[in-house]
Amino acid sequence: MRIAVTADAHGGTLRPVGEDAGRVGDLAQAVRELEHTARPRWIWADTRGVYPALLARDVRLARCHDLTLTESLLLGHEGRYGEPRSAEAAYARLRGLPVPGDEAGRQAVQDTLFEPEKAEIDVTEVYADQLSRIEATESPGRFRLLVAAESAGALVAAEMRHDGMPWREDVHDELLTELLGPRPVHGMRPAKLQALADQVSDAFGSTINPDSPQQIVRAFKSAGMPVASTRSHVLKQVDHPAVAPLLAYKELARLHSFHGWTWADQWVRAHRFHSEYVVGGVVSGRWATSGGGALQIPKVMRRVVVADEGWRLVVADAAQLEPRVLAAMAGDRGLAAAAGEIDLYAALAQSFGGARDNAKIAMLSAMYGGTSGDAAKLLAMLRQRFPQAYAFVENAAKDGEEGRLVRSWLGRTCPPPSAHWSNLVSGPEGARAARDRGRFTRNFVVQATAAEWALTLMALLRGLLPSPARLVFFQHDEVMVHCPQELAGEVSAAVSRAAEEATRLLFGETPVRIPMEAVAVACYGDAK
Repeated sequence: MRIAVTADAHGGTLRPVGEDAGRVGDLAQAVRELEHTARPRWIWADTRGVYPALLARDVRLARCHDLTLTESLLLGHEGRYGEPRSAEAAYARLRGLPVPGDEAGRQAVQDTLFEPEKAEIDVTEVYADQLSRIEATESPGRFRLLVAAESAGALVAAEMRHDGMPWREDVHDELLTELLGPRPVHGMRPAKLQALADQVSDAFGSTINPDSPQQIVRAFKSAGMPVASTRSHVLKQVDHPAVAPLLAYKELARLHSFHGWTWADQWVRAHRFHSEYVVGGVVSGRWATSGGGALQIPKVMRRVVVADEGWRLVVADAAQLEPRVLAAMAGDRGLAAAAGEIDLYAALAQSFGGARDNAKIAMLSAMYGGTSGDAAKLLAMLRQRFPQAYAFVENAAKDGEEGRLVRSWLGRTCPPPSAHWSNLVSGPEGARAARDRGRFTRNFVVQATAAEWALTLMALLRGLLPSPARLVFFQHDEVMVHCPQELAGEVSAAVSRAAEEATRLLFGETPVRIPMEAVAVACYGDAK
């Protein structure tokens, strides 16, 4: 059963596909009852515009079809990357109406829950058109799985923001005080940062603002040691007494800016960190964040992520995900056999007759286009031992160099070359521009497919978790579940089962293993 949902300030409209629409005054209650009795696939313009309000009423759904995310995937597949992707834009294209930009679509999402829709669209009409376009792709079955996984990801993202990651505000304050000194008054530096700033000034013999790259560059020039920039790797090459305190200042200043007290005031409440995730925020399908920086939590901050009393954090990440994905996509029997082992690089080293590190360099060079150092020699060995895997990424690189589109395993499509690239490739810098794009497409096919595997894993895992366990964090190939201590074993088993099923759903019967090593800890900092 499929039901289209349109929300507004007075309730909403529910329309089973193929039937008449019906108005409801209490949308959350109506959705709750239908989810319990029919478990339909919910169809709506944008998950962000409907699901948060349902979660606020403790309504959780099993599956949905997100028109905006699906439109983005379809536009990319059709070579129309960058066109407006909102449901409003899709409907306008169908009706031959002026197409609103995505800014208008985002505003519509914000307005949906607070005032009546300004421009009513027929959600079922857009849905029917998308189904037709999905069937026109080269592999409709794979693309349907991509759409389902992407839409499930939208549900997970909303749930993780609603539930929040455990985050102990008292531990956070203690850590910041330990590293920076007591919380300063607004506009002042913490004591330890100020001490380091004073050391930098003393080393130069004049007052220097360490937050100003221009002042730092001028100070080194005046000292007879010109530097091209204030990047850490540049400063480490300079022999000057200001370098050590400056590097320490930069590290702590970043912590203060991105995860300090002001950050916590904005993003943490009641011992929960509520970040805003952006599904498909990167062209490869990886997620991004539009607030809070959940995907960039420094290691030192993991000490602050602490499970509730009597609960545990089950943390798991996929071992060597991208090379295993390449083995499955390429159908290379030799590499697939190595990917059937727990440590893929160690298994490759046995095939090479060499060291594990060399095997790792060879594989990463094949996926990322590296040629420096020993990479070229190691790549030659990889090409000889695993010709199908090597040819797979080489073909993707060649397509990119020639300006063609490449696709992930399920059908996510890379952006077309820009007009600037086309101008470059026809000029004196053409060979370099072509190689750069080839490196991008070489990696795109692997990274985007790895992102699809991770999305599928999460979609499966959220359905396998015993109540009241909750997914609270996801980053590329890592997941975190917050659960009662007595359920930790069951959750760990669910993670392993979801990983196996995700591999089977994407690649069918394959000897490739993508193991998820799960560990139950009281503190995230103890997981690594």
